[in-house]
Amino acid sequence: MKKFVLFTLIALCSITSYSQKKKSTVKKAVTTSKGVLAKVDNLVAEVKAGNFQLTIDGKEAIVVKAADAKFAPTDVKLKSFTASGVKLYLLSWTEKTLNKTDLKTEDITTVYSNVYEITSKKQVFYNTQLTNHIVEKVFLDKLKTASETQERMRREGFEFTLNADGTITQKNKTQENKLIYDATKMEFVNSKKK
Repeated sequence: MKKFVLFTLIALCSITSYSQKKKSTVKKAVTTSKGVLAKVDNLVAEVKAGNFQLTIDGKEAIVVKAADAKFAPTDVKLKSFTASGVKLYLLSWTEKTLNKTDLKTEDITTVYSNVYEITSKKQVFYNTQLTNHIVEKVFLDKLKTASETQERMRREGFEFTLNADGTITQKNKTQENKLIYDATKMEFVNSKKK
């Protein structure tokens, strides 16, 4: 009977201690020297040999941009879609930069969206959207005795949307552009002009 009670007590202690352990979450590193950031079909978006590139079948590469040691893209996505009967690929990623001084802090977020036609290894469209959150200490007098903190948001470029039919919409505060793919010119053109 003592053995049974002792065995039950040990089993209960081990079950409670096992179940109380915090589950560890596994996160992939965003960038490594030879890290794969996104993958679709036979394409891989990666940082390799100092370049952010699209590697085709592990052999050929399209260099997207030069990448230094500080290059750390987030939210990298690679998507295939069809526009005007041609298979295209959208590569999108986000870069964040923080510029800080004693009086001013700028938190800059840049979202890139590039469209590639892989057969000809050509970039057929690109879009950049920049959002700058600025917090600045402004002095209210010449002697710099009184100050206030001002906060503002600055936006540049267009918000990019890839539509289900393969068209692209670009929006900002003052205008909206709808673009369609022209297969003969191998570029996106304004839908109103076609």
